[in-house]
Amino acid sequence: MFQWSKKVVKSVTFEPGVADESLLALVESHLEKDPQKTFSDLCKEALWQSLCVPESVRPAPKPAAATATATQGVEQQIAALQSQMADLEERFFAKESNRLEIMEQQLIQLSQQVAQLAIMLNNVSTSSPPTPQQVSTLEVINHTSSPTHAAATYSQEIDPVISRISQFLDDF
Repeated sequence: MFQWSKKVVKSVTFEPGVADESLLALVESHLEKDPQKTFSDLCKEALWQSLCVPESVRPAPKPAAATATATQGVEQQIAALQSQMADLEERFFAKESNRLEIMEQQLIQLSQQVAQLAIMLNNVSTSSPPTPQQVSTLEVINHTSSPTHAAATYSQEIDPVISRISQFLDDF
């Protein structure tokens, strides 16, 4: 009886003819559809079928093909997770960028308000010493958030009638 080694390699020759070339094209297209299979696997399946061997006697498919399928599934899951992470990062950075812009606008607004208060304090300190009413008005200005309200309060303060009355209050 003939002794086979553990691994036997047999070659298949495709001649330059219409029949062999069409068969080779079919083999290539079949292997492209199922990349886990090799040419060897395809030849073995064809031999099993052509020799009319029942499927119950045929060997089970290689676990490598199952492993390759599982590996591809895991790779697809990893790719999906990476896509989700990229989308999440994009949304997060857009949200944080928006929050940063809002904070910058608020800082600009606050710096304008501080500049207006500094101007008001310089005008008040050069005209006369602050009266209790002016001090309370300045405290109200410090607690307001809108510059229009601060300007309106300051314009009320310049009224000469109020200035004269405040002198009487100081003496009283």
